[in-house]
Amino acid sequence: MDNGCEYCAYYAYDEEDEEYYCDVYMDEDDAAKLAQGHYRSCPYFKSGDEYAVVRKQM
Repeated sequence: MDNGCEYCAYYAYDEEDEEYYCDVYMDEDDAAKLAQGHYRSCPYFKSGDEYAVVRKQM
């Protein structure tokens, strides 16, 4: 599944573990569905590009 996590607003860096992780709250069922590939793309994806809206207006 190519969900583009590195461009997601919920993709956060944990300094203690020195790694990135998904910071969206999911229950166990949703996390299992996502891990097993039941979705074509991540249903929680939110663009972290703050300038995307501005580029569309230009």
